[in-house]
Amino acid sequence: MTGNGQDWIKRFPGLAGLEPAVAQRLLREARIVRMPAGSRIFGPGQAPESLVLLLDGSVRVQQVSESGREIVLYRVSAGESCVLTTACLMAYDDYLAEAVAETDVSAVAIPRAAFDEAIAQSPVFRRFVFSTFSRRVTDLFRIIDEVAFSRIDIRLAQRLLKLAGPGGHVAQTHQQLASELGTAREVVSRQLQEFQRRGWVEVARGDVALTDRDALAHLAAEAGSVT
Repeated sequence: MTGNGQDWIKRFPGLAGLEPAVAQRLLREARIVRMPAGSRIFGPGQAPESLVLLLDGSVRVQQVSESGREIVLYRVSAGESCVLTTACLMAYDDYLAEAVAETDVSAVAIPRAAFDEAIAQSPVFRRFVFSTFSRRVTDLFRIIDEVAFSRIDIRLAQRLLKLAGPGGHVAQTHQQLASELGTAREVVSRQLQEFQRRGWVEVARGDVALTDRDALAHLAAEAGSVT
């Protein structure tokens, strides 16, 4: 944790034109925080104390059931805020999910009092907060639609193509992929076995090698024709 960074507002285009008095208070009261990869940033039952704006790194927000099953709700990247934190701050409610730093992260933490005042006094700040909020709510509805109605083979093909590095490898376990897709590990394992039988992937411990990207891309493209 360090002192205030006097130029962090420039990292967020939505805050351009922020009223001087509001900007001065945010710069005065906000703190720059740093957390290593793997840190649990918040969890269920905790009350948010600050609005967090990410400067660097990636944060995964996920829901964990009583049985231990996980689903990734969304990720927060540099230049974004956490919509769940925004919702809980505005509703004076506790978190119902958890956030984990996927990489080393640095962020701006705006205390609740400064957040409340900025929301009340600044049209620019309100627009920034609510535009981010509305985009993320739309993303969450898309995730619900995918989990409820989309075929798992199509979703897995899409996810593998998205996560694959330049060498065509996805360095994730079956459980991690299941969490990404909101399904059970056994379901992912069966589908990967089928992909491997077709010659599309090669599966090893903690790694999936894409051996036929074209076939996976063809399957992934079927999403547009599925109703």
